[in-house]
Amino acid sequence: MIDSNFHSHCTFCDGRSHPENFVKFAVARGFRAYGISSHSPLPFETSWNMTKDDMPAYLAEIDRLKKKYEGKIELYVGLEIDYLDETYHAAIPFFQELPLDYRIGSLHYLPWQKPLAEANMVCIDGPYEAFRASVDRHYGGDINRLTDDFFETSMRMVETGGFDVVGHIDKVYMNGCRYPGFDRNTDRYRKPFLALLDLIAEKGLIVEVNSKNAQRKGQTYPHAGTYRALKERNIPVMVNSDCHFPDLVNDGRHETIELLRAVGFRTLRELVKGAWMDVPID
Repeated sequence: MIDSNFHSHCTFCDGRSHPENFVKFAVARGFRAYGISSHSPLPFETSWNMTKDDMPAYLAEIDRLKKKYEGKIELYVGLEIDYLDETYHAAIPFFQELPLDYRIGSLHYLPWQKPLAEANMVCIDGPYEAFRASVDRHYGGDINRLTDDFFETSMRMVETGGFDVVGHIDKVYMNGCRYPGFDRNTDRYRKPFLALLDLIAEKGLIVEVNSKNAQRKGQTYPHAGTYRALKERNIPVMVNSDCHFPDLVNDGRHETIELLRAVGFRTLRELVKGAWMDVPID
């Protein structure tokens, strides 16, 4: 199995090391391809997103690394871009005009009031205690209302487009599964999730199977129980480690790929010499 990874973070956002250190680890492990996908700028500052002011340096650094490691590994520059609302998403001119190789569309925040500011967001990622407090405060302690909102917003994100890969599609269950009343096996959860998959298939997008927590929490996003639904819809998948530390560039990927193989997947969708192609797992 020749490895690759297209979802990783570095010191331009909340990653814990310089981009070159991730590349060195990937080269040392015989990777075919590697992509840096920093958290994109938002209309407000956070502790984990890069800023617009840093964008020229980010693009220049990845370009430098592409030239330095040419012939050793295929390097790509991307962004993980948050959908916030109809005014801020991957399809706006700022992101479309950047010279990126690919874009990942993700949800980390659900706005609950205007203006767009971190204080006005419900974060579905991060520490559980903050998540629990947000469900209590903004959804009246009803976790099902939050998941409704999450999938409705995900549908809007996919409809709006502007990206190639849907990132950690159901990460709401990372914290949601700890909240009383959450059940991903109910119709209320499954129906909107499957409708989202139908829309993704219609739009021809790639679904990322995110292995970041595969070893630590026994979770992938999407949940392993949904892989068959992906396969039934012929949705192409890629497996990414979403790493923030260089030594985790391949964390959980092999185990996740084996789970995909078990339900019939034989290829992964990846960039090969700059074009999206189906790469055999074996």
